[in-house]
Amino acid sequence: MTTKNRSKSKPSTNARRATKPKSSNSRATKAQPAKPSVVARAWSAVTDGRGHDLIGLLVLILAIVAGASIYSGASSAPGSWPDTAVGAFLGMLKFVVPPVLIVVGVLLIRGPRAVDVDLSDEDEPWNAPLGRRSEAARIAGVILAVLVLAGILDLLLSEGRTITADGVDAYNGGGGLIGAVVGALAVLGGRWVALTILVLVGVFSVSLITGLTLRELGRRSWRFIKPGVDAVLQWLSTLFHISGTKTDGSETSDGTPGSGDETDPDATNVTFFDQDAPTGAGEPKPKARRSPKAPAKPKVPTVVIAGQHNSEVEETEQLQIDLDTNPDGSVWRLPPVSLLSRSVEQKVDTDAVTERGQRLEGALAEHGVETRLIGMTVGPSATCYELELGVAVKVSKVTALHKDIAYAMATPDVRLLAPIPGRRAIGVEVPNETRVVVTLGDILTSNEARNARHPLEVGIGRGMNGESVMLNLASTPHILIAGQTGAGKSSCINSILTSIMLRTTPDQVRLILIDPKQVELTQYRKIPHLLTQVVTDPKKAANALSWATTEMDRRYTFLSEVGVRDIAGYNAMFQSGELAERFPDRDLKRMPFILVVVDELSDLMLVAAKEVEHSITRIASKARAVGIHLVLATQRPSADVITGLIKANVPARLSFTVASSIDSKVILDQVGAERLTGKGDMLLLAGNTTPQRIQGAWVEESEVRAVSSQWQRQAPQVEETFVEEIVDSHGDLAAAGGSSGGYDDDELLLQALELVVRGNLGSTSMLQRKLKVGFARAGRLMDLLEEKGIVGPSEGSKPRKVLMSPDELDRMIEAGEI
Repeated sequence: MTTKNRSKSKPSTNARRATKPKSSNSRATKAQPAKPSVVARAWSAVTDGRGHDLIGLLVLILAIVAGASIYSGASSAPGSWPDTAVGAFLGMLKFVVPPVLIVVGVLLIRGPRAVDVDLSDEDEPWNAPLGRRSEAARIAGVILAVLVLAGILDLLLSEGRTITADGVDAYNGGGGLIGAVVGALAVLGGRWVALTILVLVGVFSVSLITGLTLRELGRRSWRFIKPGVDAVLQWLSTLFHISGTKTDGSETSDGTPGSGDETDPDATNVTFFDQDAPTGAGEPKPKARRSPKAPAKPKVPTVVIAGQHNSEVEETEQLQIDLDTNPDGSVWRLPPVSLLSRSVEQKVDTDAVTERGQRLEGALAEHGVETRLIGMTVGPSATCYELELGVAVKVSKVTALHKDIAYAMATPDVRLLAPIPGRRAIGVEVPNETRVVVTLGDILTSNEARNARHPLEVGIGRGMNGESVMLNLASTPHILIAGQTGAGKSSCINSILTSIMLRTTPDQVRLILIDPKQVELTQYRKIPHLLTQVVTDPKKAANALSWATTEMDRRYTFLSEVGVRDIAGYNAMFQSGELAERFPDRDLKRMPFILVVVDELSDLMLVAAKEVEHSITRIASKARAVGIHLVLATQRPSADVITGLIKANVPARLSFTVASSIDSKVILDQVGAERLTGKGDMLLLAGNTTPQRIQGAWVEESEVRAVSSQWQRQAPQVEETFVEEIVDSHGDLAAAGGSSGGYDDDELLLQALELVVRGNLGSTSMLQRKLKVGFARAGRLMDLLEEKGIVGPSEGSKPRKVLMSPDELDRMIEAGEI
């Protein structure tokens, strides 16, 4: 007996090892499928593997027969038996039987499909894939749903009939015989109790059909109906003038205390700014928080969602701007603003923003930094999370965790505002997962653009707090733009120039465009705003800058003769007619602003650094009063391009993404630009010490061409108005190019002549030292003096022989020969 029990017991380890190959063969034998039955083999032979096709066709035929009977309505016809039979069992549900049979037949013909989906996709509540489900569970769910619908129809239409023996016609209505059976649940507590039970069972049947859990089903259902609920609540708040920032009565719409509960100090203020928010010009001010005297109820964070657009733009609408210098009787017509496109509204996922804020707060707590999230501002390109530090927590402790914060937020980089200016809080700017596209059409149709009055106010983008940024180039008064390739620098220049074309006429603003790359500004080459053709030669570009300095001096001389201080005063006197009365014998004209745009400064600095730096410095230091302004752009913000003199005289800076913190310090005198996200994300430093983060406006090339074409049709012969002296050999660059001619070819030539003759020293190094020019420039001046016969030929390292005496020089000056 013992031996028999041992033989049935579990084999030892050694025995299992010894019999391992045999057990493998045994398992392989057991894994083989069982042989099909005779019926199955016969069915497979007859259908040749197309059994599901045959069954699907039979179901479709049944659907056609049932539909012809049910939908014909002829209960006494010979083929009405399907209508009678189905109606007896399902009642009013018989009308959905034919479509359901058609769907089943089509699915059978399509054949089975593997279902293996990822349940983590929740981007769309109903378009997302369904969960894993078996065929048996799905069939059970369908049967359960039919029972529930039949019972609900019977309870609603037949008020819960009881089962009788009156024949099948007695049940051809309501929920049929099945509905009468299920409707018997009313005996548990009445019709409404039965309806509640059936609705809950119906929800469970949907869960079986879709393969989703009840929790997941509820979440997706809420995400589907939430937009409608929000729309209704917003309509009710507008109808009854309910404030969007206080819902508990603690503060009325005018800011006075109400009768509600105290404000919860732990409540988080969440502010969402959408595409075209009509907000104030500055940063949003924090709301005053009261010291809690008693525990307050938890409060849902306040969400303020700004409107998408102010209004629709008509097809021929122009920017109606009351500019102070707008000439009366002008023949020019501004292009319609409808030429610019508008952006598409994008929804903001408030739950995701709040979750990221809580994640940031938790990440800082893990590093021992106690903070409290007090506000979130969602901008076009980044979200600013405002944090209040705990007691005895240093700001430097937060800034030292820069990389750790970026890691916790799963983003390449973050920008810290420590602290936020004027606030007892620090800001953490985290790039948005979805960037909002800001178009120039959005900016120029905003309230900020409609309220702009100066001709040189241009739209450049939208700020973090939702306001459209209109930059006044006259008050800047010059701006330096830097950013690496693809960061948005060219788009910013296009936005500036397109704003000028849409808001001003050639009587108000004239342009000098310098494009060494020859491809960036070609679409503007025939607009009437130009003073000269688009300059592409770096030497001619230096001449154009030199001409601007000459024009600046001429305007100052003219204004002093007229007796006014600046261009605004002159144009105001011209507009009022006062100048015509004071100077009736002079043909006075309006004085337009001149905007000089340099697309690539580094190329000019390589060709003629001294001359370009000298002209830019003079214009930047003096030209504001006479209406000449500079826009200088470069993709290489190094110290040899943006020199100390240029930085000292150009106060406004605009930086896109740069390669390193060193480049950021060159352009902004502080770090931060290297942490921008690109694609128009910029920092503007104008008139303050804290840069303002802006998402640059985007304008399509086709829109620029459309606006330019409007101006070209008004001035087809624009070349006739060009000032040729701007790019001709002028001033310093004539000698630099080695040109010959009279003494007026180079203003330095007269100075060199006097230094050489009166000092009786033909030395190139002396000219270099006295005139503060480079060695090559001094050598060219000496060659010119040799051509004029002033000095002799070169004698190696010795000074040249001077061939003219000081007396001869004086006689030539008195005779006007020089």
